[in-house]
Amino acid sequence: MKRTLFKTGDGSYTLHIPEWDEQYHSKHGAIAEALHVFIKEGLYHWFSENLATTVSMLEIGFGTGLNAFLTYLETEKNSFTVHYTGVEAYPLELAEVEKLNYPSLLNASEEIFLQMHRAPWEEIYGISEKFHLKKQRQFFSEISSENCFNLIYFDAFGIRVQPELWTEEIFGKMYTALKPNGVLVTYAANGNARRAMQAVGFKVERLPGPPGKKEMLRATKK
Repeated sequence: MKRTLFKTGDGSYTLHIPEWDEQYHSKHGAIAEALHVFIKEGLYHWFSENLATTVSMLEIGFGTGLNAFLTYLETEKNSFTVHYTGVEAYPLELAEVEKLNYPSLLNASEEIFLQMHRAPWEEIYGISEKFHLKKQRQFFSEISSENCFNLIYFDAFGIRVQPELWTEEIFGKMYTALKPNGVLVTYAANGNARRAMQAVGFKVERLPGPPGKKEMLRATKK
């Protein structure tokens, strides 16, 4: 599937899929969206609700690696440790990754960013002492983890182009994969997705969204 470089509203790049007329991130700002949805309302919300120094995380749609990179950068500024699992069925080519400008905009290490993409699949790889990465090449429907994760970054392509990823079946897998009081965050606010989350047992909150989007969703396993 063809992918082209797309400059978003905050100057950060994402990738565009012409066949779907869909981007990997918000056109209003790739970094801005990730910081708001996944770091603020996901990572820091979970730590605010739990007395812990370690978090086990699952990302649905490793994609460009932006969410993982931003999470790694937070470990460099704080005392917590992250065990990060990223699931991706269609990994990017390194040549595509090298065009992304996240390290320069974030004043961060390009080598670490590329290291995440070069890391072997299906193995735990130590990016640093406080950030351990495992990339799994599989379809989301194949996930069978039970009671493993504290936090899920649900960053699948939108319901318009891949409605099969926003169903009770998929969210049931997410619910099962989470530990009690685990949290799932996503940029989406679609009513069908929210009802699917609620149907499998999640408590769902509608929160203010990132730039250019009115709302987002956060779901908690109670």
